[in-house]
Amino acid sequence: MKKAPADTREKILATADQLIYQNGIYATSMDLLVKTSGVSRKSIYRYFITKDDMAEAVLKVRDIRWMYWFRTECDKGGTPQDRILNMFTVLKGWFESEGFRGCAFINTAGEVGDPDDPVRQIAKLHKKKLLDYIFELTEQLSTEQPFLLAKQLLVLVEGAITMARVMGDYSAAGSAREVAQLLLKQASR
Repeated sequence: MKKAPADTREKILATADQLIYQNGIYATSMDLLVKTSGVSRKSIYRYFITKDDMAEAVLKVRDIRWMYWFRTECDKGGTPQDRILNMFTVLKGWFESEGFRGCAFINTAGEVGDPDDPVRQIAKLHKKKLLDYIFELTEQLSTEQPFLLAKQLLVLVEGAITMARVMGDYSAAGSAREVAQLLLKQASR
């Protein structure tokens, strides 16, 4: 039975996502993708003209999936303040999960020097969406500067992710949560 085109494209994207997250864009060769996915090079090029096109598609899909997961998990808290603090509990669980390799968007953006490169633009958009989500939460608090608070919280989120990946310090999520508690207390005055 022949695979449907959508199934083949999804298989390519899923395999490329795994390989890029594990190895990076430039260390993920087309030969490795062919070998790992079981999809011929010709079929891969039928869906993606270049490896860069494929990397962009992978990151766009990952953005949607990651933001959905993160929002869903964080929103299990009650009040906006609970959901903000829950972000760090969610991050800790992610850090401790099998295969954690940091933020795919930070990792891939670091491979690209040109700030106008589509990979960097996708990473920037992802971080903007994360800031927007945090701002949605801080707007629901009684604080004078909800956007400033959201930016500060984003720095804590990104710092915790970086510490977990680079330093192997998974407790960074707890440290960031403690600082977030202080920021929330200060903002509510």
